[in-house]
Amino acid sequence: MFINTFFDFFFVGTIVVVISLFTMMIQRIHLLMVLLCLEMIMLGLFFFSCSFFGYCGGSCYISFVLLSFSACEASVGLSLLAALIRSHGKDFISLFCGYSC
Repeated sequence: MFINTFFDFFFVGTIVVVISLFTMMIQRIHLLMVLLCLEMIMLGLFFFSCSFFGYCGGSCYISFVLLSFSACEASVGLSLLAALIRSHGKDFISLFCGYSC
């Protein structure tokens, strides 16, 4: 029973990461979509780490460290998005290119 749960979480994590990477390749124009795809990738990696450490008999504390890094990444990305929209009025990633200090 436990092995089936491991493979279910592993399969769900794989599907989430693959779909997120595919969506990021397609929707890479807007910064908000890229940030959402990065969050989905982190969620898939969280599924991976929980299923792997649960299967090996270890603790899931490392998974919570990954989750806290994901929250920090989301807050930095959101502040970057807010600064970009305030300064330029758009969230296009192409606004980062061409500006040199």
